[in-house]
Amino acid sequence: MVPGAVVEAGVLRRFANDQLLALAKLVIENAFQPIVEVGTGAVFGYESLMRGHERIGFETPLDILDQAAASHQLLPLEQMVASRALAKFATLPDFSDTTLFLNLDVRLIPEGDHLVDSILEHLRKANIPPSSVCFELSERFDNTSVPEFSGLVARLRKSGFKLAIDDFGVGHGEMKLLCDFPVDYVKIDRHFVADMDSNPRKRHLVKNIVNFCHVLGVRVIAEGIETEAEFIACREFGVDLVQGWFIARPTTLLNELKPAFPHLQDIGKVRRSTQSLDEVLIRKQIERLPTVFEHESIDSVFDLFRRNPRQSFFPVLNANGEPRGIINEFHLKEYIYQPFGRDLLKNKVYERSISHFVDRAPIVGLDADAERLMTIFANMDGNDCVILTENMRYAGVVSAASLIRVINEKQLKTAQDQNPLTSLPGNRAIRDFMQDSGRDGDDDRHLCYCDFDNFKPFNDHYGFQMGDHAISLFAALLRRYFFSEGDFLGHVGGDDFFIGVRDWSREELTEILDRLLSDFHDDVVELYSEDDRGAGRIRGYDRHGRERDFPLMRCSIGVLELPKGFVIDDIHRLGAEIAELKKRAKESETGLVIRAFGSLEE
Repeated sequence: MVPGAVVEAGVLRRFANDQLLALAKLVIENAFQPIVEVGTGAVFGYESLMRGHERIGFETPLDILDQAAASHQLLPLEQMVASRALAKFATLPDFSDTTLFLNLDVRLIPEGDHLVDSILEHLRKANIPPSSVCFELSERFDNTSVPEFSGLVARLRKSGFKLAIDDFGVGHGEMKLLCDFPVDYVKIDRHFVADMDSNPRKRHLVKNIVNFCHVLGVRVIAEGIETEAEFIACREFGVDLVQGWFIARPTTLLNELKPAFPHLQDIGKVRRSTQSLDEVLIRKQIERLPTVFEHESIDSVFDLFRRNPRQSFFPVLNANGEPRGIINEFHLKEYIYQPFGRDLLKNKVYERSISHFVDRAPIVGLDADAERLMTIFANMDGNDCVILTENMRYAGVVSAASLIRVINEKQLKTAQDQNPLTSLPGNRAIRDFMQDSGRDGDDDRHLCYCDFDNFKPFNDHYGFQMGDHAISLFAALLRRYFFSEGDFLGHVGGDDFFIGVRDWSREELTEILDRLLSDFHDDVVELYSEDDRGAGRIRGYDRHGRERDFPLMRCSIGVLELPKGFVIDDIHRLGAEIAELKKRAKESETGLVIRAFGSLEE
């Protein structure tokens, strides 16, 4: 800022101090930034952000809020900003299916009832349910140290509002908030998201934040996504929602807002034409239990238990169809069996609503894999189920017994996919390994495609039994050289094999593969007749039916190197590069070609 501009801004600010609210009404605008579902690209909601503050000499929104607090004008300023955000939100064509995220300044907590009253009044006029509004608890200050905080949270929950912890990881008391209060969302701070794709420590932290939040029934939002690689890493670790400049920048213009960003589904991968095996199996076992809405009367719960006498719990949803948790029968038994128990629940003075009895339950998306669900069950204590969602809305529940059936069926399918000749995993397991390796950049990874040269004429000349013997020889050599935990061996079919290793250097792998190729050549040569060995060739027919001479069989291996920190979720591109490397290996003198990902295009 030039000196003249600094002086002008200072004058404006001093003037604004006296007329802060009046000037704010003239210049302050609400910008909306989309918050998007990771799996579908659909817009889940918008965060309302303050804009226009610089016109009256304030560099950041925090500056004007600080000044408003100092001049005892924070409450009317925030009421004005919130009411304008709600009015703007109500004009969106799809507002009933989205959520508006509003920041709650900790300094307003003592006056929270006044703020809530004004917002509820605006919601009633606009016909917006409170469950369409989420208050973000800023970690700039310690919320839990304010005496009125617990009472305000209780009122917000009872009114139907949702709660989020903002800037998770860099503020005050986030774990205390998660432990003691019913939070719906955690917003991971930009610090942990920035360059996460190339930082193993950040990836480890984000992965574990997502896991324990899901166990607690809390959904995870990643803030400040600015690159494609960061988005892919968030998707891999199970983050539910994202926002940031990579998705869309905040805008004050409603016509710039989109209902969805479907291209996000295709980033880093080709859209699946079929569901994953895990999702297919989970969908078969999902239980679509009846639900109750938290704003309904307590009589509706009694009626639900009466109509379903074998069921001990039911999921509880908010007005938007999002799960809040479960309501368990044992919470209501003391009222059912004591005299006048039901009348007591209905008494306005006693005020026991459905939301009062809701227990938190683990919540994850329907596209989660079976192993992740099993991890959640292993870490939860006393929960009856995991609630599954699709597009962030309730889809059903899965119990421990159902999940065991999923795991057993998956293991059976995996066993059926094994090659009967070599007992090595087949194409499904190979694809899974390649995809997992591409997504996890904590180590160097090498994907090796092995293919015999001149196998067909050998198989035609000596018969299928000798061909199977050559295949079995190679499988035995693979097991001899690759036996450590983390090494993966697969049989694509016929004379095609796959090797996957992690945390090997290129030099180490080259040495082992050279020995593998040499040993295989020495062994397989012994399968030829003495005359053919002496001639160094056999007569046979190529794939076009032409008769010609063929050299003795060998194996060629193309190796794709994925360097540490590199993340990719496009298995088709991985497959294409490996296929090109295999072709080059066959054309090479040694039969072995190793290249880093992307180097074939250089």
